[in-house]
Amino acid sequence: MNTARSYQVDSLFFLCALNRFVFNPKEGVDNPAMVHVEDSVRVASPLPRVCVLKREDGEHFGFHLRVERGRPGHVIRQVELLGVAGRSGLRDGDHLLEVNELFVDDMEILVSGSQLFLLVLGSEEYEQAMAQGWNLREVARAQRGDAWRPPRLCHITKDPVTGLGIIILPVKGEKGKFTISPASGGPAEKAGVRKGDRLVWINGAMASEFLHSAIIKMVKKCSDHMTVLVIDSESEKSYVRRGMPIVPVLADPQNMALRPRRLRLAQGHSGYGFLLRQEKIIAGRPVHMLREVDAGSPAEAAGIKDGELLLEVNGESTDSLGHEDVVSKIRQSGKHVTLTTMTVHGQDLYTQLGLSPLLFCEDLFSGNEQHESPAPQDQSPAALRLPAPSAESQEELRDEPSPRLCLLQRGSVGFGFHLDCSQQKPGTIINQVAAGGPAESSGLLQGDVVVEVNGQNVEEECMEDVILLMKKEGHSLSLLVIDKPGYEWMKKNARPITLLMTFSLAGLNLSKSLDHTQVKIVIIFASLLQF
Repeated sequence: MNTARSYQVDSLFFLCALNRFVFNPKEGVDNPAMVHVEDSVRVASPLPRVCVLKREDGEHFGFHLRVERGRPGHVIRQVELLGVAGRSGLRDGDHLLEVNELFVDDMEILVSGSQLFLLVLGSEEYEQAMAQGWNLREVARAQRGDAWRPPRLCHITKDPVTGLGIIILPVKGEKGKFTISPASGGPAEKAGVRKGDRLVWINGAMASEFLHSAIIKMVKKCSDHMTVLVIDSESEKSYVRRGMPIVPVLADPQNMALRPRRLRLAQGHSGYGFLLRQEKIIAGRPVHMLREVDAGSPAEAAGIKDGELLLEVNGESTDSLGHEDVVSKIRQSGKHVTLTTMTVHGQDLYTQLGLSPLLFCEDLFSGNEQHESPAPQDQSPAALRLPAPSAESQEELRDEPSPRLCLLQRGSVGFGFHLDCSQQKPGTIINQVAAGGPAESSGLLQGDVVVEVNGQNVEEECMEDVILLMKKEGHSLSLLVIDKPGYEWMKKNARPITLLMTFSLAGLNLSKSLDHTQVKIVIIFASLLQF
């Protein structure tokens, strides 16, 4: 018996020795089974990367976007390693698939705004994907998951009888998370809110920063409308898995009010039929305003109303352009021009929410754009009528910017604003202002630069120190602020920004929650400073 076992073991060892294989790299391997497996099993899908870019005012993203011969789509080039793009992980040669979760491989791109979410494939991964026949649109979609749906930005108009028609509840076991459900047939449901949605953002502020009781108070104090960012729970998991924030720039706007309109006008016999003026509005910064729209003109046919703001000419922002620059661009357009306009009230709404209105443009076209008769060749009509600026209007536009003193009393949900800062230099700005809060009542605006806190200059302080200083004073707060263009003008012209500059009473901005004694003290103090 032992002999038989010994024979079996020896035979097995002999067979193993015969089958032992030593690889010779010069000869390679000729194995049909291995070749068959390699051909039949497909390689894994390429993995794109998400790069989040956020720039400060006046800062560039730090990359170039090119269309190259023999390579469809858009290619990232000239990435500044220490710039916004380089810090985000963007690399030279990356192939751009999506911008803000919109597939752009087969589209023209106009980059705008201060924050971008780019989905890219590395150069080698792109070449492999093309060689293997991958559909890039499907590759982009796969990284989000089948259950993904974009967040929704819903503008709810309050019903005088039923109110907003929403129920907001905290999520058990998840701090700072809330569900929002609409009443059947109510204003919230009509605005796009669905049962069981997660509440991400409310009137310009992240919901996670508030207690449930504070959010309920915000809803109860709502005057006539409220804007919320919501998402379903499965889609929320997709963003968590990818490490991406859920922000309005990624949202599908649902029933957003007062959206800007992009209009294409055809020049008539007498031009476009409107007057362009540069005026100052309440915030103090000059804007380009459309005035005196002629009856029966291309401007009227496109729906332009007197007093609308001009935001863009042919897709280019007018924000940093002077009056003559805007006029020149319209005239250079020839017989057709595309204008982006919106009402002043709409601008106020989006500023209050901390959103760029250009994210929500409606592309509209003049009903008789194709039917306008071109002007005869011997005529040379002006593209628009230009007023001769009066000495008074020129004087107004040259006025020095003025800082504002905002006095706040802490409310039930705090002071009602958020701070932000630049990573490259000291200084603090107002990032968000909650609707109906003490900050809004005091005249504080999104984008304001904080100059003083309770009389102490903080221009060179970091944001953390500014926050500590604000917390020291308890329930009252005094802020000396100025809008960013005004701040830059003052610095450029070496003008000091002081409290004395605010005291024409128009420069005083009082929170409605301040008591009469505090208001009286402020007015007396103002009168003493007027020499």
